[in-house]
Amino acid sequence: MEPLFVIEDLHVATPATELEPGVEILKGVSLTVEPGEVHALMGPNGSGKSTLATVLLGSPEYEVTAGRILFRGDDITDWDTDVRGKAGLFLAFQYPQEIAGVSILNFLRQALSARKGIEMSVLELRLSLMEWMDRLGIDPSFMERYVNEGFSGGEKKRNEVLQMAVLEPEMAVLDETDSGLDIDALRTVATGVQAVRSERPTLGTLAITHYQRLLEHLQPDHVHVLIDGRIVASGGMELAERLNSDGYESFK
Repeated sequence: MEPLFVIEDLHVATPATELEPGVEILKGVSLTVEPGEVHALMGPNGSGKSTLATVLLGSPEYEVTAGRILFRGDDITDWDTDVRGKAGLFLAFQYPQEIAGVSILNFLRQALSARKGIEMSVLELRLSLMEWMDRLGIDPSFMERYVNEGFSGGEKKRNEVLQMAVLEPEMAVLDETDSGLDIDALRTVATGVQAVRSERPTLGTLAITHYQRLLEHLQPDHVHVLIDGRIVASGGMELAERLNSDGYESFK
């Protein structure tokens, strides 16, 4: 079976300017996600985790200087963000943006119509939303609220999981979905991610995080440690447990 998602010897730098050269941040990152697998990428602040998430999204903020990103066998390294999204790549943001004046219902209708290539009916989407809101413990009035406007941290993260459920991606990148959440909110979000995975067993997941606590809920198949732009160790949950007891210094 063809790998679902491959990051192949990826080197990424800040764009060079007339005054100064670009600064290399990712220095040869490689990992392969098979259908249905959960991979966790852990690292301290400044290790390059959020840079990787931004690059996977297709942001022009950074420059890929070497290596490739493959999705279902296609080289998507130069694809625009919207093309990646339509193809089935999903990114849950660390800091989700507010979109004033746009309800969650209308936002998801536009996004899902673009993803499917057909005009989605409001009724059909409303029924799907109500089903998932019930499963994720979200009040039905949520769908009429403006995207992330006035949301608590937990509500923003649950909204990201709701989007992941409704948009039915093939590959999900969760960029520090656990940041700023208390234990109860973390459990709710992790349970939501697992509910989406149970509905879509071939969904690939890359969870980027500082902390072991999310991984205790997700139980990843593979754990990778990123330090100074390089993956310095890969393994199973034992790596996360070692990090919890010994810290990142033990990997330097």
